[in-house]
Amino acid sequence: MYGWTGKIIRVNLTEKSIKIEDLNMEDAKLYLGGRGLGSKILYDEVDPKIDPLSPENKLIFMTGPVTGTYATCAGRFNVVAKAPLTGTIGAANSGGHFGPELKFAGYDGIIFEGKADKPVYLHICDDLIELKSAEHLWGKDVFETTDLLLQENEKDARVACIGPGGEKQVLFATVMNDKDRAAGRSGMGAVMGSKNLKAVVVKGTKSIKVANQDKFKAAAMDARGKINENGVTGPGGGLPTYGTEVLVNILNEVHGLPTRNWKDSRFEDGELISGEYLAEKYLIRNKACFACSIGCGRVINIPDGKYKGIVAGPEYEAAWAYGACCGVKDLNAINKANHVCNLLGIDPITMGATIACAMELYESGYITKEDLGGRELRFGDAESIIEWTELTGNREGFGDIMALGSYRMAEKYGHPELSMSVKKQEMPAYDGRVLQGMGLEYATSNRGGCHVRGYLTSPEILGIPVKVDPHTTEGKAPLLKTFQDLTAVVDSSDICLFSTFAIGLPEIAEMLRSVTGLEFSDEEVLRVGERIWNLEKLFNLEAGFTRKDDTLPERLLKEPVNSGPAKGKVVELEKMLNEYYEVRGWDEESIPTDEKLEELSLLSYKKKELADV
Repeated sequence: MYGWTGKIIRVNLTEKSIKIEDLNMEDAKLYLGGRGLGSKILYDEVDPKIDPLSPENKLIFMTGPVTGTYATCAGRFNVVAKAPLTGTIGAANSGGHFGPELKFAGYDGIIFEGKADKPVYLHICDDLIELKSAEHLWGKDVFETTDLLLQENEKDARVACIGPGGEKQVLFATVMNDKDRAAGRSGMGAVMGSKNLKAVVVKGTKSIKVANQDKFKAAAMDARGKINENGVTGPGGGLPTYGTEVLVNILNEVHGLPTRNWKDSRFEDGELISGEYLAEKYLIRNKACFACSIGCGRVINIPDGKYKGIVAGPEYEAAWAYGACCGVKDLNAINKANHVCNLLGIDPITMGATIACAMELYESGYITKEDLGGRELRFGDAESIIEWTELTGNREGFGDIMALGSYRMAEKYGHPELSMSVKKQEMPAYDGRVLQGMGLEYATSNRGGCHVRGYLTSPEILGIPVKVDPHTTEGKAPLLKTFQDLTAVVDSSDICLFSTFAIGLPEIAEMLRSVTGLEFSDEEVLRVGERIWNLEKLFNLEAGFTRKDDTLPERLLKEPVNSGPAKGKVVELEKMLNEYYEVRGWDEESIPTDEKLEELSLLSYKKKELADV
C-alpha cells in the first residue's frame, strides 16, 4: 500500500462501537481521497433527502494519498457531510497538522454515524482508538477545548473540535483544528454538534510508504522549486509577504471588491483593511501548515485598546466580510471579530456577510431596534461586528436568527433578495459583475456560493496561468469546467489550492503517480476530478436541486456595477450557463446525460430516476 494507509475508522456514536475497515481501493483509484472519496462514501451511505442535522447524516473526515508526505503543501484534509446551511453535499477542507497526524496514526479517514447520548470525543493513538466523555468540555471554546485535551492526552497530539457554535448548531459552524485552522464552510461543525461529538484527538508515530522514492523526491522538489520561484507564492511574493489579504487592494483597484452588502464594488477605505496595512501595523510572523513552503498564515499583535492581544490574522475573505461588506474600516475590530469566530467555531465569511445583510435590512426599515433587542445596526459600525458574532455563536437574542445565515434571516423579514448567497451560502469577496467567470462559478458551485471550487480569479485578475478579460463571457464556461475539475483533484489529493498559483496538472499528476504507484496519465487524473464533480451533482439533484438553483442574487443580475472599468455591467449568467451545461455533458435542465455518466463510470451509481426533476 503506497500513499494510502488502507484503513478507515468507522464510529457508530449511537452504539458506541468502533470498527476498522479496509479502504475500498477501487474507489480510491477512482476518487483519490479527501473530498472525492468522502463524497463517494456519503453518496453511497446517506439519503440525499435527509435532514442534515439528523442522526442519519454521516460526518466523514478524509485525507488524501499525498497527505503527510513531503509533497508540496500536503497538509490538508476534508470534512464531508450533507450541509446544514445549504442542503447540498458539503465538503470543507482545512490545513494545519491534523490531517497528516491522522495518516501517521495509520488511517486514511474516519466515518462518524448516529448520535451519542452524551457529549463524547474520539481519541486515537496509533492502534488505540477509544470514545471518551466530553461532558466537561461542552460549552468551552475551541482554544480551551484544545488545551484541555492536550493535557488529558498526548501533549503533542493534534486536535480537531467544535466550539459553542457547533454545539448550538449554528448552521455555518466550523470544525476547527490546531486552534485556528478551519474546515469552514457550509456547517460541518453543526453536523458534528448534532452528533454530540466535541472533538477528535489524534497522535501517530507511523510513516507513509511511497511507491517510488526517487521519482517522488524529484517530483516534489520540482513542485517546490516552482513555488519558490513564483511571484505569488515564492519568498518575497504576495502570499508570504502579505498573506491572502494581498488581494484586498488588487480587487479594490479593479472595482471588484463587494462593499456594503454588494451595493457597491469598491471600498473607499480598502487600504485600511489590506494585507499591506496588516503587515505594517500588526504582523509578528508568518505561519505555515504542514509541508508548506509558502507560509501565508498570519500571527498578529493587536497592540492596544480593548482588542489587545496576539491572535491569528484574518484571511482575505474574512477581512472582506467584516470589512468592506459591512463598511467597516477598523482593522482592530476586524481582527478581533475573526478571532471570536475561531474561538466559537463559526465561519467568518457567512458571519460577516450575514451581519452586512442585517445592516441593510435595518437601514431599509425591514428590521427594527426592537427586533435587535434595542440595538442599532448600521454599515460602518465596528463595535457591532464583534458583538453580533458573539451573540450569534452563542445563539442569543437576534443572534439566534443570524445563526440561520443571511438567506433564512432575510426571508423571515420578507426580503430574501437582500441575501447575497447562492443555494443559501454567502458568496465571498469577488464581484461577479466585474469577474464574469466568478459569477458563473458562484451559480454552478455544488456547495453554494464558493470561490475555491474553480477560482477563476486566478486567470481573470492574476493572469495565472493565462490572463483573460474578466468583463467578457467568452470562453468562461469551458475554462471554469477545467478549473473545477482540477480543483476537485487538488481537494481529493489534499494538497493546498494555493500551490496551483505555481504548479498545475502535470506536477500534481506526477506526484500522485510516484506516491501511489498508479500509472494514470495527466488526462486520466483530470478525469478523476470530472467524475467527482458529476457525482456531487447527482447527490444535489437527488436532494431536490434543479437548474433554477444555479442562479445568483437579483442584485448581480439586475443592478449594474456603479463605478470602475466594468461600470454598467451585470452578470450575463444565462449566456454562460447554457454553454456550461453543454461542455459538462449535461442536458438543458442541468442533469448529466447517461452518456456522460457512462463515460465517467458513474451510470451504475445513479440511484434514482431523475427525468422528472
